[in-house]
Amino acid sequence: MNATQLIARKRDGEVLSDREIGWLIDAYVSGDLPDYQMAALAMAVYLRGMTDEETAALTLSMLNSGVTLSWEGRTVPLVDKHSTGGIGDKVSLILAPLLACCDVRVPMISGRGLSPTGGTLDKLEAIPGFRTDLRIGEFQQLCDSVGCVIAGATADLVPADRKLYALRDVTATVSCIPLITASIMSKKLAEGLDALVLDVKHGSGAFMKTSNEAGQLARSMVATGKRLGVATTARLTDMNQPLGRMVGNAVEVDESIDVLQGEGPADVRELTLALGAEVLRSAGRFDTCEEAEQHLAQQLSSGRALEKFREMVAAQGGDLPAARLVAPASEIVARTAGVIQTVDAESLGYAVIEMGGGRKVQSDRVDPAVGIEMRVRIGDEVARGQPLARVFAKPQAMDAARGIIESAIRVGEERVDPPVLMGERIR
Repeated sequence: MNATQLIARKRDGEVLSDREIGWLIDAYVSGDLPDYQMAALAMAVYLRGMTDEETAALTLSMLNSGVTLSWEGRTVPLVDKHSTGGIGDKVSLILAPLLACCDVRVPMISGRGLSPTGGTLDKLEAIPGFRTDLRIGEFQQLCDSVGCVIAGATADLVPADRKLYALRDVTATVSCIPLITASIMSKKLAEGLDALVLDVKHGSGAFMKTSNEAGQLARSMVATGKRLGVATTARLTDMNQPLGRMVGNAVEVDESIDVLQGEGPADVRELTLALGAEVLRSAGRFDTCEEAEQHLAQQLSSGRALEKFREMVAAQGGDLPAARLVAPASEIVARTAGVIQTVDAESLGYAVIEMGGGRKVQSDRVDPAVGIEMRVRIGDEVARGQPLARVFAKPQAMDAARGIIESAIRVGEERVDPPVLMGERIR
């Protein structure tokens, strides 16, 4: 095959075959296809798009570039959840152990913080000793023995995505829906799943700013999952304000434990139960989402989910009873009375980075002790001087973040309806 001709055909809007796409990915991973040609292909896909068949072929080729987990002798379904990223999104910490109480296994491969959105691995590493760098054999053994495991990807899982993502990042093609679909789905399908639920967020704190964009991405990923034999569903969810009250690392672990104890913010609990019900239904454990949600709620109220979380943490080397230090607290108050009009959730994520709770460059160390506690929601009435947020940071870090946080929470006179958390269901 001739790579230049294939790229030119894609640039002109032609559909490439499964074999042609597979050849291009194999050549890129082996080093036979140089970066500049793959950059040209990525831009052609960005401009011309891909059919569902092409997207599935790209996903499968990337998946086959590395190791795929096999689970010989298993007797229960393998399920997982993926979120497209948001501010204060700690659902994975709750959902993995919760699902493990429901006669399924959860082999969750997660990532670190990406720009303003926090990463599941960074949050879990706020627990002293918690290990996320597991070898594949250890990952599978813990999943079988505990029922759930959360760790980072190893170098031999989907190497094509690692190379292609780095290229997309410097060629302005990160926002291309077929490329996003292939990136996300190849990594999730490498887990060897039977069922997957996708939390596709939209709003000020999400990668997709509108529900229309989020819907396009969700439909692309669901179609790809179906073509590749994994029962896949998606929910569109709002991210125009942080999920729950806490934004950070240690503070989000604490809030997750609150939910596992049957307490915590209502929106975190609602979203966790809804996503869990979707994937249990897809896996055939329940006939309806309503039945599945009732069962999940029972696991929270009984304390079983919290015990499973403790078991997972201990199995991965974490010391949950150890004190998690939280930085000194300061308050940000309303300068005028009124109604909370909007919250720029993305700016709050960047404020946490400014305080050291995230990375400006990949080599930065994360301070797990910093964070933000939101004291208000969109549509709330506030009085002058009323606390809007509590900020956990050292004084010098607080100085850098205060202005960002104050600007992110807008108070006005108009009545505002709170945004609806749960949107369209896509199957």
